[in-house]
Amino acid sequence: MKRRPRIYYSDSQKALMWERWKKGESLQQIAQLFDRNHSSVSRILAETGGIRPRARCRSPLALSLAEREEISRGLVAGQSIRSIALQLDRAPSTISREIKRNGGQGSYRATQADEAAWDRAHRPKHCKLVRNRTLARVVARKLQCQWAPQQIAGWLKHTYPCDEHYHVSHETIYRSLFIQARGALKKELLQHLRRTRAMRRSRHYTQKTDNHGKITNTVSISERPAEAEDRAVPGHWEGDLLFGSLNNQIATLVERQTRYVMLVKVASKDTQTVIDALIKNARKLPQELYKSLTWDRGHEMADHKRFTLATDISVYFCDPHSPWQRGSNENTNGLLRQYFPKGIDISKYSQAQLNAVARKLNERPRKTLNYETPAERFSQLVALTG
Repeated sequence: MKRRPRIYYSDSQKALMWERWKKGESLQQIAQLFDRNHSSVSRILAETGGIRPRARCRSPLALSLAEREEISRGLVAGQSIRSIALQLDRAPSTISREIKRNGGQGSYRATQADEAAWDRAHRPKHCKLVRNRTLARVVARKLQCQWAPQQIAGWLKHTYPCDEHYHVSHETIYRSLFIQARGALKKELLQHLRRTRAMRRSRHYTQKTDNHGKITNTVSISERPAEAEDRAVPGHWEGDLLFGSLNNQIATLVERQTRYVMLVKVASKDTQTVIDALIKNARKLPQELYKSLTWDRGHEMADHKRFTLATDISVYFCDPHSPWQRGSNENTNGLLRQYFPKGIDISKYSQAQLNAVARKLNERPRKTLNYETPAERFSQLVALTG
């Protein structure tokens, strides 16, 4: 079969790629616009780690193509450098350097000179993590502790409020990881991110959908108390199952106000086993800190009435196909994938080991908590109830 010739994309075509990538379209969807395979598009996007490069622009102080054409016409007409400079309202030294660096008076060509100037101007600025290796080492250590770039950036500002040498944006950290040409952070650190992909994707790329079976006698999330909705009062939790290989799973619980996480070992996903485990876990906390539980419509909660009778904890259910209504839990499950990657056998973890993982997560600072940790916030609540 005859091999298709390699395609070279224009700047406008690349701009279209980046627009579609930002909207969350897949590589295959974008490639279909050009009747090409997804690898053709991936080659372009991967050059900068899935992060759109900033558009280059000329300095307002630089000579324009029109000015270079005037220089070329002036040289052909035999005008002096001072005469050309006066005509363009430029310094004679500017015109002199322009001519010398582009072939001299006998070989100067405006178009070639303009293209050469554009190429010479392509000098990438070294990012802060390259210039400040001490800061880079701090960032690398925190990444190895599974801290997210935003957590690291916020913690640095919180810890060193008056020292801008230790301030760096989370976007700079991401760019340093995904754009290896920067030479700031090693590629191996990518494995410590919440999502261990090779290219950065749009936040709109995919959304998890809830397609579990229906259960009866559910109480809609719309009937949940307003105090739970605005997180004004502690004790309202969100829950779900996190699955591993061989159909094993753990229950994940997140307190809405403090984002405190509890992990519960469950032997199987049948409703009796899950409810028994949740009842046992709920009895570890005072009633003031466990008032309600919001779950999706997974069949593991079919026996939710028994859970409520045993614990006096109300259970509310999200609307179909609306996992974002349990946003804190969805986010936490994403964070937990750093510790329990997809395909891992979760059943081998003891409850003590699960508690240790939960403790690690609870000791990570959160932007939404002003870079305090969930453990600090939850400990304050426990002290008040005690």
